[in-house]
Amino acid sequence: MRLVVQNDKKGRLRLRGARLRRARLQGARLRGVVAVLAVAAIASGCAQGGIAGQPGGGSPAAGPVPSRSADAPASPPQGTRTPDGSRSPKGTRPPDSTRPPDSTRTPDGTRAPDGRRPQSAQQAHAARVAAARRWRLARVPLVPPPPPRSKPEITTREGFEVDGHEELGLPPVFTTVPTTRKVVFLTIDDGAEKDPAFLRMMSDLKVPYTAFLSDYVIRDDYGYFERMRRTGTGLHNHTLHHRYLPALSYRRQQYEICGMQDVMEERYGVRPALFRPPFGNYDRDTLRAARSCGVRYVPLWNEEVFVDHWEYREWDRKIRPGDIVLSHFRGRGEWKGTMPDMIRRFLDKVTAEGFAVARLEDYL
Repeated sequence: MRLVVQNDKKGRLRLRGARLRRARLQGARLRGVVAVLAVAAIASGCAQGGIAGQPGGGSPAAGPVPSRSADAPASPPQGTRTPDGSRSPKGTRPPDSTRPPDSTRTPDGTRAPDGRRPQSAQQAHAARVAAARRWRLARVPLVPPPPPRSKPEITTREGFEVDGHEELGLPPVFTTVPTTRKVVFLTIDDGAEKDPAFLRMMSDLKVPYTAFLSDYVIRDDYGYFERMRRTGTGLHNHTLHHRYLPALSYRRQQYEICGMQDVMEERYGVRPALFRPPFGNYDRDTLRAARSCGVRYVPLWNEEVFVDHWEYREWDRKIRPGDIVLSHFRGRGEWKGTMPDMIRRFLDKVTAEGFAVARLEDYL
């Protein structure tokens, strides 16, 4: 016999309450399951590298993180490319062991494994090309070889000796440095012209030269030659007043040479080892006085270059390896052009004949 309840308000309330309790119980059970799943998901995320919203973690967006098999390659986050074309983590560089080989020289000066020219050498060559174009040269000046490890023996040229030259140990007088290298040496005398364009040109072209200075023409602007010295140019002795030395007594010659040594030491911090007598004229007293002042070499010249022509010591009018070339600090007041015009004539000829310009001091 079953119980039938019709239109019973209390019975209906009891039934509704029972249903509500069952629904609440089911909801509590469901929330418990969800909480357990959430804890498991968080624990799994921590084990794989972080929490959502932190570096290395998953996205805070809804939805499960897709799983992958253990041997499947991971896709790295967006960032820089690794050498094999894949991307490394964003904002990081590939490890040193995987970076491409560097193309610059190694510390010992050898080439890098890829064999490419160092960027610095390319820049230096490009600068020479640009400088040659800027100064309107016919060709790019040749780069001289490195200085010789063993310096050549410098002796007095035959016919340029004085009495007792070797016995007295006097400085050698020479016009050419003994070498088989196709190099020449540019020397410039006195210091009368102080053309800023000349300094810019020689600095741009990286052409070495040696200056022989006389105090009476440089004293109005010692700073001009200091700027020259800072670029590596050798500054040497050409006497105080540019006198014709053989007409002077030994003491007077000594005053001219040693006095200029004092000026050079005071102004430029060095007593020169090189001395060139004015006009290339000297006698035994000249060389004795020069030796007493600390001079070791007396270089003359084999060619002389002007703005509009060359002059030669040799009968065949040819430039030889190791030749010393003379010019002067002169401008339009005495020449038919400027010092840059003279340098242009000099460089165009020696470059066309396959000669580089080297630094005289490097061979002495």
